[in-house]
Amino acid sequence: MATNIIFDEGVQLQLAATDPTTPVSGDPVLVGQLPGVALTNEGSDGLTTIKTDGVATLSVKGVDGSGNSTVSAGDIIYYVTGDTPKLSKKATGVRFGYALEGVTSAATATIRVKIGY
Repeated sequence: MATNIIFDEGVQLQLAATDPTTPVSGDPVLVGQLPGVALTNEGSDGLTTIKTDGVATLSVKGVDGSGNSTVSAGDIIYYVTGDTPKLSKKATGVRFGYALEGVTSAATATIRVKIGY
């Protein structure tokens, strides 16, 4: 076996999130272009345990780059740093994962989202 492998799966990592800068447990987060969900609040060392795969229930808005848009299961979800909530179909953001449920156009709903791609 290769001796330079640090983590077998590498799906829960302690990292410094780039957005939000001080995440709390349950937040969708980015580490550069790497999407994930904070499993812990940010520690005094500036690190957060982040899950980079799996499925989480997250707040998603029914919008895309052109305006209001229905979200359907299987749609690509993006993380847009300047938006609230951060997740939508706006392709100007960082690719976050896939919707596993729908959101009505212009609405915000908490749905299951597959993290990563």
